Amino acid sequence: MQPTTILITILAYFGVLILFSYFTGRKGDDSNDSFFKANKQAPWYLVAFGMIGASLSGVTFISVPGKVEASQFVYFQLVLGYIIGYLVIGTVLLPLYYKLNLTSIYTYLQDRFGNYSYKTGAWFFIISRTVGSNLRLLLVADVLQTLVFESLGIPYWITVSATILLIWVYTHKSGIKTIIWTDTLQTLFMLVAVGVCIVVVSQDLGLNIDNFSSFIAESDFSKTFFFEDASLPTYFWKQFLSGIFIAIVMTGLDQDMMQKNLTCRSLKDAQKNMFWFTIVLTFVNFMFLVMGLLFTEYAIKNGIDAHKDQLFPILANEHLGIVAAFCFILGLIASAYSSADSALTSLTTSFSIDILEIEKKYDIQKQVAIRKRIHLMFVGISILVILFFKYAFNDASIIDKVLKFAGFTYGPLLGLYAFGLFTKWNVKDKLVPLVAILSVVTSIVLNLKSETWFGFAFGFEILIVNGLLTFIGLILIRRQ
Repeated sequence: MQPTTILITILAYFGVLILFSYFTGRKGDDSNDSFFKANKQAPWYLVAFGMIGASLSGVTFISVPGKVEASQFVYFQLVLGYIIGYLVIGTVLLPLYYKLNLTSIYTYLQDRFGNYSYKTGAWFFIISRTVGSNLRLLLVADVLQTLVFESLGIPYWITVSATILLIWVYTHKSGIKTIIWTDTLQTLFMLVAVGVCIVVVSQDLGLNIDNFSSFIAESDFSKTFFFEDASLPTYFWKQFLSGIFIAIVMTGLDQDMMQKNLTCRSLKDAQKNMFWFTIVLTFVNFMFLVMGLLFTEYAIKNGIDAHKDQLFPILANEHLGIVAAFCFILGLIASAYSSADSALTSLTTSFSIDILEIEKKYDIQKQVAIRKRIHLMFVGISILVILFFKYAFNDASIIDKVLKFAGFTYGPLLGLYAFGLFTKWNVKDKLVPLVAILSVVTSIVLNLKSETWFGFAFGFEILIVNGLLTFIGLILIRRQ
């Protein structure tokens, strides 16, 4: 596709999202109840479908298919663990959140332990989501800059700033109420893109309904279960157990994802949402792996030098025709911005409710004014974070490491919630921030040095270790 065509597609895409925001906010409801909780009137099936797009960032859209060549279907072991994790969320965490009628899920920590624990949980989420979401957006912005804006002479900083401001335009008024609808649309775009790309490459490989399944099963790249070496990160039980805890902390203990669940009319609706979300997300992740397998086989067959994160962009834009190229761009921007817009809203919610405590300190009119300023503040922070990492490092390997380390901040949340739910002890509240920080630092050191020290390489299961260290630290500072 020509850069001008892609630019028109992106502008049309944002135009549709802004149109959706107009209709969802046309009644003039810019209250905090609408922005934070969609007035608790969101249909559960829309929430479930929209959460798919928010769960799969632009990095996932590119990276999961690109990893099949090197690691086959190992990622699906992690996805199987998600199923158990989502079951825990639906049966343990959601009943708790609805019972307490929470806007921010970290308010639970204040009720259970005290103010220091509460602020610790909120700040860990804010830091992790600010860094993680914006670095994922950076990696997608790099792809779009290369494909489109560079050839049009548009500087990178303008690309990033304009993108974030466009997200602000369609979220600033009704927040999560708008995102419920725009995420549904974006998820649809992303799934259509994946489906079309699978059909196009299958036709080029000579596959049809009769031989498609056998081709996938017989491919060297479709191996899914790895039980051979327990010391490797690919070992099944490491992946499976990690998947359980990743789902719990990055969905159930994450304000971004749980804020959508808390917009449902009742606990029963929220649980139905989690049930169907689990089924659809498992299927979608498998389709990403299938697409990666087909792309890899196609590249090998045609002698195309495309690997890892370059596999999807190169094949879609240079070898599979205009339809695949259009679907790639559409799916990429849909997956990238469906997670970015909800992150912006959840950060605004957490900072307003948890850090500034606007609901306790100000009248309704003042709360709305402060929330709007906070929302705009996070627009500026997002732009600065992306530009800082782009110009200060401009090194994909470093950015990947920072992105991975941003995930370490979810470990203390796992430890805090586990301690709160499964023990009756209280803690010395003022020491909780110290315990959380020491757990993160210890986990990072272990992750970097464990293979040298013990001949054991940590994978995603380092999250479990991080949470366990926090749990042990809380035992040490418990009060009678």
